[in-house]
Amino acid sequence: MASVLITGANRGLGLEFARQYAGEGWRVFATCRDPARAEALRRLSGEVTVHRLDVGKFDEVRALAGELDSEPIDLLINNAGVYGGRPQDLESLDYGVWAEVLRIDCVAQIHVAHAFLEPVARSRRKIIVAMSSGMGSIADNTSGGAYIYRSSKAALNAAMKSLAIDLAPKGITVAVLHPGWAKTEMGGAGALIGADESVAGMRAVIDRLGPADAGGFFRYDGSTIPW
Repeated sequence: MASVLITGANRGLGLEFARQYAGEGWRVFATCRDPARAEALRRLSGEVTVHRLDVGKFDEVRALAGELDSEPIDLLINNAGVYGGRPQDLESLDYGVWAEVLRIDCVAQIHVAHAFLEPVARSRRKIIVAMSSGMGSIADNTSGGAYIYRSSKAALNAAMKSLAIDLAPKGITVAVLHPGWAKTEMGGAGALIGADESVAGMRAVIDRLGPADAGGFFRYDGSTIPW
C-alpha cells in the first residue's frame, strides 16, 4: 500500500488531498495543529491516521518523525503554509509578520523534508512536493505588491530547487506545485476552480513525476511555470 504524509490536512487543499488519496486506497498520515478540532479530517474513511503537527514547532516535527520512523513514506506533501494577512502593499508592511511567514512558508518546509528524509528514501516512489504559488514566480510578477507572500514562495522555490539537486543521488524527486486559484479559505469564494479539481490535477502531475522533473515548478494542469 502506498503512503502519503500531508501537512496542514485539516482544511482546504490538504483535506482534499487526504480525501482523494484515502479514496484511492493509500495510507494517509494526515497532520494538523489541532486534531481535536479537525472534524472533517477525522470523519474521512479509509486508512487515515491524524497526527498533531505545527510545522513551525520544530520539536513537534522531530517528535512525529521519530514516531513514524519505521514507516516508508512514498509521498511527502508540504502543504501547510500561511499568507501573512492583507494588505501587503509597501506602506502597510509588518516586518515581524514578514519574518514569521518566511519561517513557516520556507524554512519550516525544508525542516519537515529533512526530518522525514529517511522514511521517504526507504519508500518505493520517493517523492517530495511543496505547495507553492504562481505568485512566487519572479518572471510572472507583473502587478507588484503582495511582498510577504510573493517573497515567501519565491524563497520556498529556491530552497526546494536546491533540495531537488541534493536529494537526487538518493533517488528522491523533489518538485513544487501551483494549485491554481482554488476555492479554499485562503483562495476565497471567488476563486476560479474547486479544491477537488485542483487536487485531482496535482495528483496527476505527481503521478507523472520522475527524476527528469526534479526541481520543476508545475501548475495543477501539468504546465511548467517560469521561475
